[in-house]
Amino acid sequence: MSFDHPVKFAISRGPRGKPITRENLNDYLKELAKELRRLIGTKIPAEVILIGGAAVLANYGFREMTYDIDAIIHASSAMIDAINRVGDKYDLPHGWFNADFQRTASYSAKLNEVSVYYKTYSNVMKIRTVTAEYLIAMKLVSGRQYKNDLFDVAGILLEHKRRGEPIERAVIEAAIEKLYGDIDLPETSTELMNTAFTNGDYEKLYAESRESEKLSKEILVEFEQDYPNMLKGESISDIIERAKQKRAAQMKGDSD
Repeated sequence: MSFDHPVKFAISRGPRGKPITRENLNDYLKELAKELRRLIGTKIPAEVILIGGAAVLANYGFREMTYDIDAIIHASSAMIDAINRVGDKYDLPHGWFNADFQRTASYSAKLNEVSVYYKTYSNVMKIRTVTAEYLIAMKLVSGRQYKNDLFDVAGILLEHKRRGEPIERAVIEAAIEKLYGDIDLPETSTELMNTAFTNGDYEKLYAESRESEKLSKEILVEFEQDYPNMLKGESISDIIERAKQKRAAQMKGDSD
């Protein structure tokens, strides 16, 4: 569904502030809908499709927080004012609710088609989200080692297994094909898929992904401290990989 005035904007990210958690996500969405209703009433409804960390928070229990809500937003331009007012009211970071991800490789226009209904707030803002296989597909295509992508994939696989609803590899591959066609996944994503569906030990995969994510973030923080303003998207994966190899060699040397 698309409304007459789709929002097309990107709010610049500011310093990290108050995190968005499973406990307060619903409160912020509810306040956003109330603010939108105050501004425009109910004559121009809004539709929002939650993507990324917010979608994980809405549907799963393993993820604790995110610092922004990535979404596909179909609404009048009043949505921008509503977002900023709620952000100011709750001291949320600038850009706490944004459509920036639509400029990344994980975006697909077909997400509108495959999204599913979640909730409606204040009779003006309909929230949709994406099911597990499409969320995994997006995370695999992104494949960032420092932004919870692989950790989220492992967490979703593990939680569905615990529910007695395991996700088959063929279902994920079909979702990737549906959203992106014939696409090559990042090497780290391919490795995770092969590991997951070769041994089926999702508990171990989840723990290792979490530790790897933590290490990657530590590496990038150290690099930024040593070389300010030198981090660039195309070089981040190489920086992380070289640092991990160096640490592994040092650990091996210490044990010899």
